[in-house]
Amino acid sequence: MNAHAPIIVRRIPFAFDEAINPVWHPARPEWSHMVNGASLAMPYLEPFLIRTVTEALKQVDDPALKADVHGFIGQEGVHFQSHRRYNEILKRHYPELGQVEAGLEADYRRFQKRSLKWRLAYTAGFETMTMGITEWLIRSRGQLFAGSDSAIASLVLWHMVEETEHKNVAWDLYNHLYGDWRGRAWGLVCGTAHVALASRKGYAAMLRRDGLWCNPLSRLRLWIMVARFLIHTSPAMLRSLLPGYHPARVRDPAWVSHWADAYAGLPEGEIPLLDTADPQIPARFA
Repeated sequence: MNAHAPIIVRRIPFAFDEAINPVWHPARPEWSHMVNGASLAMPYLEPFLIRTVTEALKQVDDPALKADVHGFIGQEGVHFQSHRRYNEILKRHYPELGQVEAGLEADYRRFQKRSLKWRLAYTAGFETMTMGITEWLIRSRGQLFAGSDSAIASLVLWHMVEETEHKNVAWDLYNHLYGDWRGRAWGLVCGTAHVALASRKGYAAMLRRDGLWCNPLSRLRLWIMVARFLIHTSPAMLRSLLPGYHPARVRDPAWVSHWADAYAGLPEGEIPLLDTADPQIPARFA
C-alpha cells in the first residue's frame, strides 16, 4: 500500500500579525474558537505522535514505510511549530488558556507511559479522524472560511492538505507492527474523544472570556457547528472501523492536488496565503 508519491515536507514560515483578532471569522465567532481550541492542542498532540512513530520506526525494515514515517515526522513537526506561534498570540488575549495547555501537557505525559501499541493505535485513530475533518473543511471551505482572516484560513487548509498526504502512514505503521483490528478501532475512539474534549476546554474558555458561553443564541450556533462537525466526520470514522478498510482507498478532494500544484509554483520561502475574499477560495495564492 506504499506505492505513492514521496511525502513533501514544506517548511512554510507562517507568520501572524500580533494584532490579529482571535475571532478570525467575524461572522462566525463560535467557529473561530472551535478552530482556536483545536490549534491549542497541536503543540502537545503532534509531538506525542512524532515520539510514538519515532519509537515504532526502530522496528521497521521496509524502506518505503520508513521513508513515509520520516515524511510524517517532518510534516507534523512543521505543523505544531506553526500552531504554537499562533497560540502564543491567543494566550495574550486569553491568559486562562495556559491552564488548558497545562492539562494537555499532563495528559500526554501520562499517555507516554502507556504501551507502544496503545500509543500507535491512538496515533492511527487520530489520523483517521482527521480525514473526515479534511474532507469537510475542504469541500465546505467557502462556507467555513470565506470572509475570514487569510492567515488562519491558509494555515488550517494547508494543514489539512498535508494530513491528506500522510493519511496512510500511522495506519500502515500500526498494521505493520500489530495488525490488530480491535486495538486500532479502540485507538480511533480514544484519539477522537480525547482531542475533541481537549479542544472543547479551549474554545469554552475563549467563549466565556468573550461573554458568549452563556448567550443562548451563541450556544445554539455552537451546537449547530458541533453537529455539522459530527455529521461530516462520522462517515469517515465509521468506515474506518471496517476490518478491511485502508485510507489509500479513499479518494482525496481534488482541491488537495490543486493546492499542492499551486504551492510548487511559489518562490521558495513564500507563504501560501489564500484569497478568502473569493467565496470559492480557489487553490491559488494572493
